[in-house]
Amino acid sequence: MTDTVQPQIRIRGLYKIFGSRAEEMLQYVRKGMSKAELLSKYGHVVGLRNINIDMMPGKTTVIMGLSGSGKSTLIRHLNRLIDPTAGEIMVDGEDVMQKGPAALREMRQTRMSMVFQKFALLPHRTVLDNAAMPLEVRDVDEKERHDEARKWLARVGLDGFEDSYPHQLSGGMQQRVGIARALTSNSDIMLMDEAFSALDPLIRTDMQNLLLELQAELHKTIVFITHDLDEALKLADHLVILKDGEIVQQGEPQRILMHPEDPYIVDFIADINRARVLRARTVMTDAIPDAGTVAGDVDSEATLESVISLAEGRTDKSFRVMQDDQPVGTLSMQDVVLALVPTDAASEERQTAAQ
Repeated sequence: MTDTVQPQIRIRGLYKIFGSRAEEMLQYVRKGMSKAELLSKYGHVVGLRNINIDMMPGKTTVIMGLSGSGKSTLIRHLNRLIDPTAGEIMVDGEDVMQKGPAALREMRQTRMSMVFQKFALLPHRTVLDNAAMPLEVRDVDEKERHDEARKWLARVGLDGFEDSYPHQLSGGMQQRVGIARALTSNSDIMLMDEAFSALDPLIRTDMQNLLLELQAELHKTIVFITHDLDEALKLADHLVILKDGEIVQQGEPQRILMHPEDPYIVDFIADINRARVLRARTVMTDAIPDAGTVAGDVDSEATLESVISLAEGRTDKSFRVMQDDQPVGTLSMQDVVLALVPTDAASEERQTAAQ
């Protein structure tokens, strides 16, 4: 019998109300008063309402939403840069709200690192000293902290830039320093608040790929904030979508794409390129075909776009889906086509086909 993996971060019943009488306002918010009504009647703002999330160790949880949805407010609760009005935040089984100043500093320095949107590098310090800063504040010997910082700077592609200053680097290179700094701290948890949103599109894609590469190697618990759906779908193991401080839907990204539970989500995903983000494993059936009855094999993580190319546009083909060199299902091109239809219409098509 194996032990069940426990969340590294566990959030339950989290509320944040901004205003001088926040605790008094909590009763109204719990009874369902809207964000607009609370602001109009009492001049208080609902930042977060009844947030419940499990963030698993070694996985990337992406919190996404439009401006004002509460995503940055939420991430700042995890290391108590913001205190909640009510609720529970557990990290490795410990109640963050019960930590005194010394324990809180220790947690921020050793167990959580943060990568910021605006890089937050010290302009008068070299790249090496910026990357080594988490160990400097822990009074680690200079040689030891510089050796560790050099290792991670090289890992993010900045070998040879140790003696440069931030103003001498491009935006993408500066953010690489920010990631190296976070890795130098050797913390299990990385908080990334709109870390790539200030970058140009091509550089942003490079940084996303770098993060995926590092995560495959290091298995950090990453909490990543973004307003960009394509970025969220690319990075997330677990996706949480916020609107007006509330969770609209959360779960595995592919499942949310295929089974949106709210009209807001349907509208949110309406314009994405479904062929580029949906995977073979999401659309396949569990039946295992004989190799001779299909047009070939595709990987379970292959995008539908690549499968369409492999099928040369023909809808009469099927493929065997492989995972770790083992067959796990069948993917027919008819199911691929249905999966590309916008959600409501796709649902109607499947209901008709089943009749």
